[in-house]
Amino acid sequence: MLMAVRNQFKVSLLSIKYAIMRELLNKVTFVTNIVFMILNNASFIIQWVVLFSIKDDFGGFGLKDVLILWGLSAMAYGFSRFFFKKAFSLSETINTGKLDSFLVQPKNVLLSAITTDVEPSALGDILYGYIILFIYGMNLKNFILLTIYGMTGGLVLTSISVILNSLSFWFSKTDVIADTGNSLMINFSTYPDGIFKGVVKLMLYTIVPVGIVVYIPIQVIIEFNIIKLSITILFTIFIVCLAFLVFNKGLKKYSSTNLMVARI
Repeated sequence: MLMAVRNQFKVSLLSIKYAIMRELLNKVTFVTNIVFMILNNASFIIQWVVLFSIKDDFGGFGLKDVLILWGLSAMAYGFSRFFFKKAFSLSETINTGKLDSFLVQPKNVLLSAITTDVEPSALGDILYGYIILFIYGMNLKNFILLTIYGMTGGLVLTSISVILNSLSFWFSKTDVIADTGNSLMINFSTYPDGIFKGVVKLMLYTIVPVGIVVYIPIQVIIEFNIIKLSITILFTIFIVCLAFLVFNKGLKKYSSTNLMVARI
């Protein structure tokens, strides 16, 4: 079992490696995408600097707290889009029959399908997270926590996308649902949770688990709490397992389109 997991992990890393090598064929474009993504993220911080010049507190967050909130959100987004780009267009892969080429390979279908491409600009999101951490206060504890939470957040975002896109096995036009779910996760994660009240706040810790991806991690970075750290890790394991379960259940209903697709 452990050997099979290790082999699958190696195969997935190789797939990502070859995807990166394809992108590096045009190094100028690759680097430009990264730089412009960093600048794009930085531009949004300017609006918060202006807002905090008017008011000192937003939902219990100061300027430095908002900075690390954006840094963590960017890292989670970047991790998911860089390593698992195809998870966010999985419904298209299913509906157009492109899943066929992965079914005949002796490795996990889901991992093979979502690691075949990378998003170069997403690397800029990851680097931006560390730049923000440097501004916030770089130390070993914060570096480790931000890295862990960047990965767990990215895995949660990827898993939710896989679950929503896997609905394509049963229903049509589910890409709209998946896109809406992904947009909600990203949009809510860039605002302090203190500005949300009642039902909306409850939703952000349950149906749209932004609280698990960003809000709890921010609390742990500001003031370390092993219980909250454990909650995030356990939830990540749960949602990843659920994503595999939903996809594999749907895969049993998959009908090939007999589309010939060559993978290079």
